[in-house]
Amino acid sequence: MGLLSEGSPLSWEETKALAQHVREHGIEQFINLYARLKDRQGDVLKWGDEVEYIIVRFDDEKKETQVSLRARELLAVLNEKEHADPTGVKSLWRPEYGAYMIEGTPGKPYGGLLAHFNVVEANMRYRRLEVAEMLPPGEHVMSITNFPRLGAFNFTYPPAKPTPEDESCAARSLYFPDEAIYPGHPRFKTLTRNIRQRRGEKVSINLPVFRDKNTVIPVAGSLPDKPDYVHMDAMGFGMGCCCLQLTFQACNIAEARTLYDQLTPMCPIMLALTAASPAYRGYLTDVDCRWNVISASVDCRTKEERGEVPLKNDRFRIYKSRYDSIDSYLSPAGEKYNDVPLVLDEKLYNRLREGDIDHLLAQHIAHLFIRDSVSLFSEKVHQNDEQDTDHFENIQSTNWQTMRFKPPPPNSPIGWRVEFRPCEAQLTDFENAAIVCFVVLLTRVILSYQLDFLIPISKVDENMQTSQKRGAVLTEKFWFKKNITGPPGAQTNNIGADQSHSEMNNHDNEHDAMTDDNGMDDEYELMTIDQIINGKGHFPGLVPLINSYLGSMDVDADTHCTIQQYLRLIQKRASGELMTTASWIRKEVTGHEEYKQDSVVSERICYDLLKKAKDIQDGIRPCPELLGTNINSKTADNIPPAIEKHLTKRC
Repeated sequence: MGLLSEGSPLSWEETKALAQHVREHGIEQFINLYARLKDRQGDVLKWGDEVEYIIVRFDDEKKETQVSLRARELLAVLNEKEHADPTGVKSLWRPEYGAYMIEGTPGKPYGGLLAHFNVVEANMRYRRLEVAEMLPPGEHVMSITNFPRLGAFNFTYPPAKPTPEDESCAARSLYFPDEAIYPGHPRFKTLTRNIRQRRGEKVSINLPVFRDKNTVIPVAGSLPDKPDYVHMDAMGFGMGCCCLQLTFQACNIAEARTLYDQLTPMCPIMLALTAASPAYRGYLTDVDCRWNVISASVDCRTKEERGEVPLKNDRFRIYKSRYDSIDSYLSPAGEKYNDVPLVLDEKLYNRLREGDIDHLLAQHIAHLFIRDSVSLFSEKVHQNDEQDTDHFENIQSTNWQTMRFKPPPPNSPIGWRVEFRPCEAQLTDFENAAIVCFVVLLTRVILSYQLDFLIPISKVDENMQTSQKRGAVLTEKFWFKKNITGPPGAQTNNIGADQSHSEMNNHDNEHDAMTDDNGMDDEYELMTIDQIINGKGHFPGLVPLINSYLGSMDVDADTHCTIQQYLRLIQKRASGELMTTASWIRKEVTGHEEYKQDSVVSERICYDLLKKAKDIQDGIRPCPELLGTNINSKTADNIPPAIEKHLTKRC
């Protein structure tokens, strides 16, 4: 979720008055941090995953299920272990937006040994069991992306009702009560209130309903101009979803920028491959993923910034929500693919350049900083810009994008990092571990083989929208690089690092991508995800490249067995031999005996769906259409000392 500063939250009017103060001091903090750490070298590969969970309560008598608003009391106990033994715990726990959500990470990051891939699933299982042991009968911890009836009647336990007319409420939602927002930290309600007040109205999230034989149009609660859309009106509908994220430490800033760029075209691919959220507010929708829901749920842009009325009081026409796909590459090889005009704060850009920040990084930061702070604490207003970074992180951490470029924290052994953020949470630890290990292995192959995935940012944007369509993993094609094994950026002439940022910004309020006139369109083509993952003709496929890489490494037998099962899951999801979670959920809903072909996920349907999902995650019920057969990964809690001593190669 980002920075969790402690203190007394300011009102929106107080926060708004300090917006420029936060921006200017945040820029100074970044300049100072960059000056100290730009030449940092030699950090080793460290990486970790973040899995978000939902606490689900089953009422077996009534055949109903709700989200359990128990996160605060669970975290109080879980965090006691960390406080007592900060370096010895096997898991770390943090709050998330929902009062029914918690986020778990490994107790310490994984490293460069290939054998670490054999620990991930065991640690995920440990985390799940650690929480499960604390729950009363009938409650379970589940890594589902979205509770299908979130916002429908009776979706919380204890019961809570929305109070949209209550001016003291943060969300003022018709569907999502404030009680469902995590109460243990003021950040969450403050963000909810300030985003709504900055926008000047409640957020508006609209998803096309899945039209079935008996679907009633207009959908209950839909807007007059969108009668066939499921309407949602609160931050909780997006930030109340769960995801699976990864963070990598690079050896230096150049490697971090390379990984940031090369992983960007993979974001829509992995979003489609991990699609897991087709149901919202008790309806099946015509999308498979959460991304646009979250994007709209925190869209604090005013009507002027959204382009609905002419600019008068605001500074910029802003083309995306603060939660969206990235807008520019950071490495020199990526610059020529920055084909979408970038809105940035000219004054802050110039200050960054004066502070010895190069053009690409300066425009990236100046673009993030067109946003206002939407959460500020009185104790954090005045800071030491030589030492503190809270103002920088205040805005950096509330630009929730597909990728995040993360500078080292001050006075920390942590290096330059990259966060990979698009993936949806899967039902089982096996699936989540498979996705994590696939992406981490891909980073190693990118760096070892100098792979080049770069395509124009406009094409990545197009892919992001394609990836969320129903069944996209099988029915859609995605722009991807034809020749990924050539040196990055070798196929076209570089525009050059000295290209004026003002030229990139000269859009005259038009958002059309700049016309490609240098032959770049010959570099990429439309491919299926099966072709991208498994290969076709001249294109080697990502899993075959990973296997080629692994063939040159010293891998112990158990780790090799586990990795191969993970890679087979990825391959079979891509080919359609196995379902995505979203497709499986659709099948379960539409095939339920109580389903009336009306797009409605009723109480009983939701109960039976999640009961079955729980049994699958616990290994009680096989699900060959989702997981395949003969799953027997050799995952272990620890790397055997003999293997750790022997395997000195970095992956």
